[in-house]
Amino acid sequence: MWLIFAVGSAVFAALTSILAKIGIEDMNSNLATAIRTVVVLVLAWGIVFATGAQTGISHISAKSFLFLILSGLATGLSWICYYHAIQVGPVSKVVPIDKFSVVITMVLAFLFLHERVDAKTVIGGILITAGTLVMIL
Repeated sequence: MWLIFAVGSAVFAALTSILAKIGIEDMNSNLATAIRTVVVLVLAWGIVFATGAQTGISHISAKSFLFLILSGLATGLSWICYYHAIQVGPVSKVVPIDKFSVVITMVLAFLFLHERVDAKTVIGGILITAGTLVMIL
């Protein structure tokens, strides 16, 4: 089931870039990010209430809450940077750099989450890095 959601994530992320580039024409990228954020907020809470997940709020630990807040801050800063980048630059160059976050995430997962490093992952990271460089140069 995770694979279906991962593919959905990729498809919707691709649509996000194209729709955003069209939508932010002639407007401030920070305002566009704020509008997008409200839409995401309404959608996310709508899903929470539709599935009855709101009952789990009281069980969230302080540590989880802190790290979710930090993750939200990182997401917000990422979106602000991304929207400005696609507004002033070509989407076909911005997106590969943005998706280089895959490699950065892998390195951070190895360092901070102590995930296993294997040859397959290292080779994949090198190929993603090479592909990113080829696409932006």
